[in-house]
Amino acid sequence: MTALDSKPNISFAELGVRDEIVRALAETGKEHAFAIQELTLPLALAGDDLIGQARTGMGKTLAFGVPLLHRISSDGGRPLNGTPRALIVVPTRELCLQVYNDLEIASKYLRAVSEDSDRKFVVTSIYGGRPYEPQIEALRKGVDVVVGTPGRLLDLAQQGHLQLGSLSVLVLDEADEMLDLGFLPDIERILRLTPDDRQSMLFSATMPGPIITLARTFMNQPTHIRAEAPQSSQTHDTTEQFAYRAHALDKVEMVGRILQAEGRGATMIFTRTKRTAQKVADELAERGFKVGAVHGDLGQVAREKALKAFRTGEVDVLVATDVAARGIDIDDITHVINYQIPEDEQAYVHRIGRTGRAGKTGIAVTLVDWDELPRWTMIDKALGLNNPDPVETYSSSPHLFEELKIPADATGSIAAPRKTTTRTEGERTERPARSRNRTRQRTRAGQPATGHPEGDTAPAAPAGTESPAAAEGSSDSDGADAPAKRRRRRRPRKSSTPAAG
Repeated sequence: MTALDSKPNISFAELGVRDEIVRALAETGKEHAFAIQELTLPLALAGDDLIGQARTGMGKTLAFGVPLLHRISSDGGRPLNGTPRALIVVPTRELCLQVYNDLEIASKYLRAVSEDSDRKFVVTSIYGGRPYEPQIEALRKGVDVVVGTPGRLLDLAQQGHLQLGSLSVLVLDEADEMLDLGFLPDIERILRLTPDDRQSMLFSATMPGPIITLARTFMNQPTHIRAEAPQSSQTHDTTEQFAYRAHALDKVEMVGRILQAEGRGATMIFTRTKRTAQKVADELAERGFKVGAVHGDLGQVAREKALKAFRTGEVDVLVATDVAARGIDIDDITHVINYQIPEDEQAYVHRIGRTGRAGKTGIAVTLVDWDELPRWTMIDKALGLNNPDPVETYSSSPHLFEELKIPADATGSIAAPRKTTTRTEGERTERPARSRNRTRQRTRAGQPATGHPEGDTAPAAPAGTESPAAAEGSSDSDGADAPAKRRRRRRPRKSSTPAAG
């Protein structure tokens, strides 16, 4: 096992990466490798199998993406002919899009040169929740790198649309998450469709036993790389963590104040359930915050739209379930709020890993309800957070304002109070005044009625206004000026003859 805990200082060019890739990365401000990239690239460029382990947000995507692009675009013996040469398997649709976008950027200047063509290098994404036809058409036209989720990849492969027999490189990203989501059988089926002489890379934040067993099964003497010292914390040292015991009915009010903290930028709020995610998003929107939501009850188009708005800054608060905990690679997220605590310590690590990325600082706030305390105690013990019994806190607690640098005058809302319409005498045409002694009117079969059995005349309309019938016209054949006929309702008489028994 190789370990390293250092700041990035070696450039991609110095590591021997192709000029076209170096140029594309430099345009996005990425010139130097982070620890996991610095250790991975020499081995991956040489074609070795490897296992990369690093905390979330440490640059695993480029750690496998850069050598993958370099190798398949530089292998003159196997020209790129439109059959996939590299496959990256990821657990979620959000992560699929993130990895796809990163590789699209890095391959911007690459060309797929062969004996009969010279075309642009093609990366495509394959995932569920989208129509099959565009994905099948993309594969038919020819692709060089496929990024996809297990279910849709296996489906298209079994239908014969996705050919995996010519792969040179296979990558499993966030392998522990795929294990948690039950994708292990699908992954094993995919692996059986790939050639034995491929290069294999597995990346994961944690390495549970089944993942190690999987690696031993499909990899050839892999080198295990850790991007930090073995005794390092699983969470970022640059992330400041706070935990408060909070009442469920006060949580939204607390969040509203936290979102006004000094230096607060892009913020992610995590819930355990889809219903809670939407409820919190709706309530924060009513309070004036620019908020989006990502959860399983939303369609794929809506989820992608929300993520795009978050990335572009159109919204600066994203409420999400754990489905979005992976795949959002934004370096400037300043705050993560656990509205509901996660199921276990690994989910906690992935959640708060959204902030404090790439050496930047971040703040993680966890709101622990009374019934969540046992689970929080286990998470705290597993991660060594030394806060097993969070202090009881309310939206008005002074220590909340002080610790999170919330302005003293902040309330749980930034929206202007809703205006109530106050009509003056000259504005009564907007909505006619109602008399305190008004008589309740009902309608029967579309006709006004007083409710009196004797058919008394209905109350007169307010002075200066027309009756509904006069204003809208009458549909009777006698003409618009004909008086409306009142309809008397008669009760049927009860029969005096007893029913036949």
